Amino acid sequence: MRYAWFVLGFNVMVILLGAVVRATGSGAGCGRSWPTCDGQVVPELEGATAIEFSHRVMSGMAVLFVVALVVLVWRNTERRDPARLGASLSAVAILGEALIGAMIVLAEWVADDTSVARAVSVPLHLINTLFLLACLTLTIFWLGGGSRLDLGKNRAVTRAVLLGGLALVLITGTGAVTALADTLFPKSVGGDITGEEHFLERLRVVHPVLAIFAASIGWWLASRSETERTNTAKALPVLVGLMLVTGGLNVALGVPVWMQLVHLALADALWVAYVLVSAEVLQVSAATESRLSPSR
Repeated sequence: MRYAWFVLGFNVMVILLGAVVRATGSGAGCGRSWPTCDGQVVPELEGATAIEFSHRVMSGMAVLFVVALVVLVWRNTERRDPARLGASLSAVAILGEALIGAMIVLAEWVADDTSVARAVSVPLHLINTLFLLACLTLTIFWLGGGSRLDLGKNRAVTRAVLLGGLALVLITGTGAVTALADTLFPKSVGGDITGEEHFLERLRVVHPVLAIFAASIGWWLASRSETERTNTAKALPVLVGLMLVTGGLNVALGVPVWMQLVHLALADALWVAYVLVSAEVLQVSAATESRLSPSR
């Protein structure tokens, strides 16, 4: 299970480095070339090329680490163990990451591009990233002895969990659009809406509204969870509060890259914690699991 935690942590590092690529405008550092960089396997490492190439190398390593995780899980678990599903879906998600990344580079939706296509591809990429983190988190949960999930155990709680998860996905997606707007139009951060701004600038207001809504759902889930005494459940409302605080500071400080990374790292931690708490809430009872999997 420690290796699974390592793979999860490494992928978070890849995500943060991807944010550095976007925030520094280094997405075109390798030109319209993939998987090579400017047609070279190892280019001259300087400036934007060094940043973009470093991200590609780490992304490639992440793929290998996830594939290794799948092999290890399938070798060391029984046939009906849900960890196999989590690991396999992680492999699907990491391949999706690579394909979306390649599409963005080849279509040149990078650097100073302000097209609608880029505005759609950025949150799409991040949503797939959340799917990857969720699969890795569930794999860890199941490797640690967690039971398979039962979405029909308590329909009210299930609806709340799904609603909260959807809110987090939406807030993260709109956060990606906001971060893109902050990168492309830094002078307008905190400015008034006049109706003449680019559509990306006008979309900024959506992110904080969804953030407040998601915070309410997160606090509610933590208070209603039967696992509220666990460290993960206790951390959930704290992470939500930190997200709100760092989000405000990010804007107040003029969205510096380091604060963007802090905010994104907290967002990833919040998502992982939410998935863990949701899995604990929705897992089948020990008695039911025993009947379904007598060999476990």
